[in-house]
Amino acid sequence: MLEAKYIREHFEEVRERLALRGQAINLDEFLLIDGERRKAVQEWESLRALQKRVSDEVSQKKKRGEDTTDLIAEMKKVSQELKDLDEVIQEKEKRLQEILLTIPNLPHPSVPKGKDSEENLEVKRWGEIPKFDFEPKPHWDIGEELGILDFKSGAKIAGARFTLYWDLGAKLERALINFMLDLHTKEHGYREVLPPFMVNRTTMTGTGQLPKFEEELFKIEGLDYFLIPTAEVPVTNIHQDEVLEERDLPLYYTAYTPCFRKEAGSYGKDTRGLIRQHQFNKVELVKFTKPEDSYDELEKLLNNAEDVLRRLNLPYRVVNLCTGDLGFSASKTYDIEVWLPGQNTFKEISSCSNFEDFQARRAKIRYRIAGKSKTEYVHTLNGSGLAVGRTLVAILENYQQADGSVIIPEALRPYMNGVERIEKKRS
Repeated sequence: MLEAKYIREHFEEVRERLALRGQAINLDEFLLIDGERRKAVQEWESLRALQKRVSDEVSQKKKRGEDTTDLIAEMKKVSQELKDLDEVIQEKEKRLQEILLTIPNLPHPSVPKGKDSEENLEVKRWGEIPKFDFEPKPHWDIGEELGILDFKSGAKIAGARFTLYWDLGAKLERALINFMLDLHTKEHGYREVLPPFMVNRTTMTGTGQLPKFEEELFKIEGLDYFLIPTAEVPVTNIHQDEVLEERDLPLYYTAYTPCFRKEAGSYGKDTRGLIRQHQFNKVELVKFTKPEDSYDELEKLLNNAEDVLRRLNLPYRVVNLCTGDLGFSASKTYDIEVWLPGQNTFKEISSCSNFEDFQARRAKIRYRIAGKSKTEYVHTLNGSGLAVGRTLVAILENYQQADGSVIIPEALRPYMNGVERIEKKRS
């Protein structure tokens, strides 16, 4: 959430930077309501000062034995006016808060200007694109032929965009989760946490999913709980309404969770296979940092996520999202896109974002500056480290063999009880 004072004092700059997002963001109501609130506050302060002066005058007159009837009547009138103004101020502040919750974050100056994903800026590539002496298959064909992915049963049990994993498919998914968590905790310095998989409305609001994206969330009927769309939501809100100590920053957390998304507005996109599911597994990376450190920490976060792909020897590229493709809460985002030869394309497997103090202001997460009583909002960052199902997709497509089998990357074999290859079951 942006600060009302900042918008007011840098109005044209804010308007111009938000316009780079390519969305219709009307700040006129903010100006109107903010002006009305400030006017009401000024009137309240003037009346409060008058009330204090009159109260002092009544006290002095009583000491002198003088009549105070008129002054007391005036005080009652002022008290009622103050009460009425209190209600106006509360109403305006409530509406102002509602408006602020719908305004997206400001793009960082290093974010390239552009209308949509076609104008994202590629910043690096890693790895060799594999060459095959046969026509590479997409993962849905590979998985079904190996008997490890069962799309029909998933649809029967739950509906479209759900999948059942069998045997070494289920084991490979579990191996990836453990491999990622071990890498991030043992080598990258993250602390593992297993959070709740459903959260309340306040928590969803803290990270920016509510109120704007409620239609994309799975809500629990009869309760004000939501299934999490990503571990970012519960993990960032661990420190909701807290004041951290500067000496403890930065904080690094990692979490495995299932994620649940309606995928509203994505109908017709990636309808086959595992790319766009209503339920999928993900390992998330979350950071809390001092403001001056957050962009250095974003680069480290990106490197931590990339390291998973490097260890698995999966080719990828990194793109800097342009202003028109930037998420609602982010100031800057890098997407990591893994190469999928069966689909002849790069596909996003991680988004690494710096939200600056946008989420911290909503969730009220501050830190106390060492040696001072002053507090400031932390900066929050997160990124997928990685989306597990999409990593499994990349392995199936990049490591597929002419005989239909799939080689297990060496880094995963200790997590697969030494299995080196997934092969068709012999009848």
